[in-house]
Order: sequence, then structure tokens, then C-alpha cells
Amino acid sequence: MRAEYVEITSEDELRALLGEPQPRSVAKERSRLHEMDRRWLAAAPFCLVATAGADGTCDVSPKGDPAGFAHVIDDTTIAIPERPGNRRADGFRNVLANPHVGLLFLIPGRTDTLRVNGRARLLRDAPFFDEMTVKGHRPQLALLVEIEQVFHHCPKAFLRSHLWQHEDWNPDAVPPHPEIIKSVQYTAESLDELREYYGPSYADRLYTAPKP
Repeated sequence: MRAEYVEITSEDELRALLGEPQPRSVAKERSRLHEMDRRWLAAAPFCLVATAGADGTCDVSPKGDPAGFAHVIDDTTIAIPERPGNRRADGFRNVLANPHVGLLFLIPGRTDTLRVNGRARLLRDAPFFDEMTVKGHRPQLALLVEIEQVFHHCPKAFLRSHLWQHEDWNPDAVPPHPEIIKSVQYTAESLDELREYYGPSYADRLYTAPKP
């Protein structure tokens, strides 16, 4: 630790610096889905899933599908389908060791979010899997989350970042994905091959399992 760093090492220090939360911020926590939560989940096409392994190492994985992809089973249980991906399964391996998960559901253009925390299990099949079929793809597994805490989060972070303000977008600030891959890791494919793989046809393969 650098000598000029001033570290916070206790909750008392933290509270002395930040102060106490507003009563409204504390009271908004619930343990069951409200009808407004259900409406939010029905409109959300994207969420971030945070997990931690038994040793405390963390992972955040993005999940996206058509709006309403989070399947509501009842007021305390939801399920998130898994689609073909890179097979790393970092978050899923964490869940097997530590079931605690945190979910953040986003609706494009909205600056507020829905947070869901709970305990997760991995399912390889269930009757509701048929309802999560997209473009003929029935998920091979799903993350079942038993809700312990749910609440809507304020818009400050999105407002500060101008996340949805198109005039502030700068997607060309960093090179395209194929160039990033080629520069940060070894790949047998050439840059041209990576450009072709991640080209326009990439979107056509979103629900097709990649070759081993």
C-alpha cells in the first residue's frame, strides 16, 4: 500500500465519511416481487449477473435476450436462461461453490435499474424451459434465483455517465473487437479471419452452439 493512500478499514470510518442512508433508501428493500417489478422484468432485455467463488474471487457476466427473458416463476423466484457462449462458465462455477448472486436489470433508455439479490441454483431442465425458447433454441440450463432482496435503484450513475445520450457516444475510441482480441491474446486465426467471424453473420449465430 502506498504511503500516500489513506485507506478506510471499518464501517464506522465509512459512515463518518458518507453519512447514513436516507430512510427511503433503507425502506425500499423488499423480499418479494411487486407488480411493478414484474413489469420491469417483462420490459428488460439485459441484466448483469454478479457471483463470487468460495475463495471470494468475483465475476460479473452480461446476459441478454428479447425483453422479458427473465422468467418469473412466482413472487420469490425467477429464472434466467443460458444461451450458447464461450463455455467458460465462470459465474456458473461460482454458483456451485457459493449460491449468492446479485442481478442488475436494465431497460435501454431508462436511467433507473432493478436490483435483485438472492440464492441461485443451476437447473439442467424444468417444465418452464419450453417458455424460454428463442428462435428454436431451448436452453440447456438456467439460473434459478430465489429472491432475498429486490429494489429499484436511483438514476444517478446513468445520469452522470450520460450512458444513453447518443451525442456522447464514442464507439470508435477503441479498436473493433477482432483487433482487440488479436492484440491481447494469441489466436490461431488471422486478423482477417477474426473480422469475418465477428462480421455481419455473427448475429445470425447467436442461438447456435459454437463448434467444439
